Amino acid sequence: MRRRSVAALVAAVVLAAAGCGGPSQEGAKTVDPQAKVKLTWWSGQTSDAQKILEGLAATFTRQHPNVTIEVTSGASTTDELLQKLSAGFASGVYPDISYAFGSWASQLQESGKTLDLTEKVRDPAVKWSEFPEAARTTATPNGQVIGFPAIVDNLALLYNKTLFDAKKVPYPTDEWTWDDFRAAAKKLTDPAEKIYGTAYSVSASEDTTWHFWPLLWQRGGSILSPDGKQAAFNSQAGVDALEFLRAMAVDDKSVYLDQTDERYAPLFGDGRIGMIINGPWSLLELKAKKTDYGVAFLPGTNGDHQTVSGPDLWTLFDNGDANRAYWSFELMKWLTSAEGDAQWNLAQGNLPLRASETSLPEYRTYVKEYPGVEKLVANLANAKQARPTVSGYVEMSRHVGEAIAKALQGAATPKAALDEAAAKSRQALAGG
Repeated sequence: MRRRSVAALVAAVVLAAAGCGGPSQEGAKTVDPQAKVKLTWWSGQTSDAQKILEGLAATFTRQHPNVTIEVTSGASTTDELLQKLSAGFASGVYPDISYAFGSWASQLQESGKTLDLTEKVRDPAVKWSEFPEAARTTATPNGQVIGFPAIVDNLALLYNKTLFDAKKVPYPTDEWTWDDFRAAAKKLTDPAEKIYGTAYSVSASEDTTWHFWPLLWQRGGSILSPDGKQAAFNSQAGVDALEFLRAMAVDDKSVYLDQTDERYAPLFGDGRIGMIINGPWSLLELKAKKTDYGVAFLPGTNGDHQTVSGPDLWTLFDNGDANRAYWSFELMKWLTSAEGDAQWNLAQGNLPLRASETSLPEYRTYVKEYPGVEKLVANLANAKQARPTVSGYVEMSRHVGEAIAKALQGAATPKAALDEAAAKSRQALAGG
């Protein structure tokens, strides 16, 4: 999952305004598959990943010579894509395809500029059901499919074997409880050596918030009310979950509190933190550092080891040209096929988009190159709920992140912090 920024909030108002008039759907015009077409694709990727996509775009255009594809990053950081898109909607100049964080899905759909792919993905050739449920749900805000899953991931427990061995602490298992996790973190912590048992982000970003959701869900809590218009995270389940984290951070002092989101993963790789809750994006760096690590499912509550997935999207936009819409869909169908995804996500160490990829030779190479990744693939089955795609989620997430940060730094009780976050989120959620 790529880093989420609260800067996305600035774009929300513009996106809402841009929805006036609605899109002219692909079906409104006759498609000519042989017509010359130029597509604009904003990748939202770093340079190395960008090169992979440029190569794949070149392969596609060789197969379809009438199609030209301009692949650019779209913005200097992925976080800035939403603001760039909102400005483009206002001016009428925006791409055919763009990478988008899943938390933006409702805002993009409500802009009126996305293509409605709901009927098209029912084509058996798309094999829509092969994508994980959380990814399909994220791609379908307000009941309308607006794109294809781009990246799927989940949070698991990564542990530094070198530190565990040094402290003679048994390695985590898939059956661990949160009490087991807390006890191990205390044993691993060494203040004199500035070694911590675990870590948690207190930047108040989405990285802070989404790490909290599994603890809430495992205790039977919900993020929102059933209609999606009211906060529910400040239930007793939420308070208990945050109290658990507060006790580890404030009472045990076994938690490294990262103010930036950026430090805890490198410190884990360097042997300064014993355990982190993180995802597949960590494996490439750990491999480069030659860190001796292991992967387990998240600790559980009453046998529930539920995790959270953060699917991102390739969102398709309507520029009023039926041929561009047709080829945008064909390009993404090709890229997200089992064979296409093996050249994209598996090549980078990301999780496969489809279960059918496990039968490919590229998958066998992938699991050899990234130890522990098979556990992360299996952990997709523990991603039983999706984060809300309501338009108020981004603002609500910031308030929840601030609440978590306050509690973990001893500045507020869990109940007071979560109640305050719920109150601050009321207006943003009122629209559903």
